[in-house]
Amino acid sequence: MDIARPDIKQKKKRQMFVYAGVAVVVIAIAVVIVARLKPAAPPVDRSAIWTDTVKRGPMIRQVRGSTGTLVPREDSILLIPALTDATVVRIRVLPGAKVSPDDILLDLADPQLNQQLLSAKLAQQQAEADYKSLQSQLQSTLMDKRTTAAQIDADYSTDKRQADTDAQLCKLGVVSGLVCGASQNKFEQLAEQKKISMQQLDVNEKAIEVQLSSAQSKIDQAKTLVDLYQKQTAALEVKAGIGGEVAALPTPMSVGTHVAAGTPVAEVIQLDKLKAALQIAETQAHDIQLGQPASVDTHNGVVPGHVSRIDPTVLNGTRTVDVQLDGPLPPGAVPNLSVDGTIDLERMTDVLRVGRPALGNENSTLSLFKVDPDGKDAIRVPVKVGRASVNEIQVLEGLKEGDTVILSDMSRYDNVDRVRLE
Repeated sequence: MDIARPDIKQKKKRQMFVYAGVAVVVIAIAVVIVARLKPAAPPVDRSAIWTDTVKRGPMIRQVRGSTGTLVPREDSILLIPALTDATVVRIRVLPGAKVSPDDILLDLADPQLNQQLLSAKLAQQQAEADYKSLQSQLQSTLMDKRTTAAQIDADYSTDKRQADTDAQLCKLGVVSGLVCGASQNKFEQLAEQKKISMQQLDVNEKAIEVQLSSAQSKIDQAKTLVDLYQKQTAALEVKAGIGGEVAALPTPMSVGTHVAAGTPVAEVIQLDKLKAALQIAETQAHDIQLGQPASVDTHNGVVPGHVSRIDPTVLNGTRTVDVQLDGPLPPGAVPNLSVDGTIDLERMTDVLRVGRPALGNENSTLSLFKVDPDGKDAIRVPVKVGRASVNEIQVLEGLKEGDTVILSDMSRYDNVDRVRLE
């Protein structure tokens, strides 16, 4: 016979409510805990990043010109112009060929120049003949003047002796004073004639010098013209002038081409006198100074040099910096060869430094991932940096010697403060 137990039923109901309440509390606590948990650190492939260790020691600040070319120095280019209007009749050497100073590059022709040279030579011969004729005439006239002067001088000496004698006789009373006075007057007249004749002779000699000098100037003018035409005639055989390589002109020469006087017909470059023209970003060029050491990579050897010129103009965000090479060029170094170059700005001592990150500028605060000592994780830290070089940057705050940081571009992880290295 079953006995009713309402208290047991009530007890079971209360237990169910208690269990349900506990379950609700547990679930609520779990939800809160899960909500407060940080998201799991995203994994990063260790082989896809590069890291560097913070070091202390010397640091060389450098800037790099990754787009540069070898170009001729100003003193290594010889541009050869045509001296007269002429026509190209023969081309002996093409651009790119190596030449010596006496090698003939091309031949020009100017028929009018031959006639001008012949006329100039005839004019020189005529001027020389005129000079000799004038010289003979003037010498003849001068001889007549000298003869007259010599006769006056002889009469002067005779009358002087006669005047002296008459003066002595007059004192003795042998001759009258009238005779003595006449002799003295004649002597004085001849003395004046002698003075005038000597002046005339001096004037005549100076006049001869002037006339002969004028005639000589005509000879010199004719000779100068002959020399000019001879030089122009010789220049029809266009010679290299220096040893080097024949360069290509903007307007190539061809047989039959007519060129005006002054038009460049050939260009020769001395290959041992090249310089590097480096393109440096405007933001990095402000610290470059003349004379700073540099190195140029020709991809077949590195050549030392120094900064010789800084172009003041900015083109497409870059400035051209010329580096004069202080060492011999390696084989294959030719004009327009692409090169790279680095310029040493300053040498710093006892600097805390690390490799330059992929992102970030000098004198700023960067956000970098520092690798934990166990090497499994990396945590984001702010790093204050100072001056930068091509491959290194100065660390001012946020890192210490021996720390390892990730230098790769980690911008895809900007929303997390920790990554897991795998």
